[in-house]
Amino acid sequence: MERAVLSVGIDIGTSTTQLIISRLTIQNKASLFSVPDIVISKKEIIYQSDIIFTPLLRGYQIDYNGIAQFVRKQYMKAGISKQSIGVGAVIITGETARKENADRVIETLSQDAGDFVVATAGPDLEGILAAKGSGAGNYSFDRKVPIINLDIGGGTTNLAALDGDQVLDTACFDIGGRLIKVDPETLQISYLAPKIQQLVHQLNLDLSEGTVLKSAEGLNPIIDVLVQVLENSIGIGEKSDFFDLFITNHHFTQLDAGQIRSVSFSGGVAECMRHADDAQPFAYGDIGLLLGSRLRHSKIEQYKDVLPAQETIRATVIGAGAYSITVSGSTISYTKDALPVRNLPIIKLTIEKQDPNAPEFTDQLKNRMDIFHTDGERSNVAIYITGLKSPTFHQLQHCARQIVSGAHELLAHHLPLIVITEDDIAKALGHQLAHDLPPGYPYICIDKIKANHGDYVDIGAPVPGTTVLPVSVKTLLFN
Repeated sequence: MERAVLSVGIDIGTSTTQLIISRLTIQNKASLFSVPDIVISKKEIIYQSDIIFTPLLRGYQIDYNGIAQFVRKQYMKAGISKQSIGVGAVIITGETARKENADRVIETLSQDAGDFVVATAGPDLEGILAAKGSGAGNYSFDRKVPIINLDIGGGTTNLAALDGDQVLDTACFDIGGRLIKVDPETLQISYLAPKIQQLVHQLNLDLSEGTVLKSAEGLNPIIDVLVQVLENSIGIGEKSDFFDLFITNHHFTQLDAGQIRSVSFSGGVAECMRHADDAQPFAYGDIGLLLGSRLRHSKIEQYKDVLPAQETIRATVIGAGAYSITVSGSTISYTKDALPVRNLPIIKLTIEKQDPNAPEFTDQLKNRMDIFHTDGERSNVAIYITGLKSPTFHQLQHCARQIVSGAHELLAHHLPLIVITEDDIAKALGHQLAHDLPPGYPYICIDKIKANHGDYVDIGAPVPGTTVLPVSVKTLLFN
């Protein structure tokens, strides 16, 4: 059994905005007499949009009308309608995620783009999607070697370390091609990003917005620092004095990047690396070509195995369109009136020593849910449970009772009960939940999903012809 679903990916970045449409094939890989095993078996890109400069209003707001008009135009060119889009994601990245209306724009656009198009933002997820969209994940899986992908855009560099289909770690730095804007004709600097201004001050450079450069060499001290920080980020060279300045949210915390030999580049600056030596340095009105040229001749080329990415500037949008959605297990339990679910924060609870009857389980659940009780309003959450492998019927009974007890405030406000498990227990646990909940109470219990505390989840209506639900575990981080 196979079903095809159209998926859209929309990437609103610091410099550019683009869209792709993919065809995802949903397949049951189990035999006729086995429990269904539904997977996304094939991802095929069927349309790629033009790449436009991200439309802005007054520099600190995103032009929503401009973005929406672009999306409508691309749908027309692709010959599809909003109604034909089954799943997908809008991701807002880099400095654009810091615009004052970023959260409103992305949420509205996700609802306008299709029935189950999710809104995502945040550097960690961006790095993962870019690594998968660039082909780094496939390379790692095929060669059975870990790899670090550096996705260098206009405002940030997002790093993701992958080992096959497993994410080892992520990092992000405020380094990109649009941190300095320069008029290609006059060489006048029109923009210096805040962290570049700090760097200029600490290096005691005579540069500011309005300065007219004599040549591109006037920016060499800045480019040198940016390249050194990126070298440091993957374990090369003596640590720069400015390393910490350019960290966006965190560096790698789970691995020693110096031990990973294979690296790849994606993003707009990676595209610049291919052509940097042949172009006028400020052809794009920024430092992307300068940064790309210096990276091409950096220590990274000496100390690492640099692999050509399958995709560079389109890596993130391909990741958003083809890799942001997964499907739940097929042995799940839910009521249709609980669907769809959008932007629910996840609270993660681990059941230690197979004991869901421990009183602290209920207390932990109540305490974590109270975080989302503000100004007298109770917000819904998704409860993510790990550690309950191969439970007995008795353990499932106790687990369901503890969940219902700990979630009594949600039930008092008649909010749907959403339970997600890592292990393949959703159908049995869901039946116990239905038994303990009031008759007809809306709930969802799904499994085979990986998530972390602080993530968000979207859950859509069943994939046509199957019982599985499309699921997106994501981040929503705006600054």
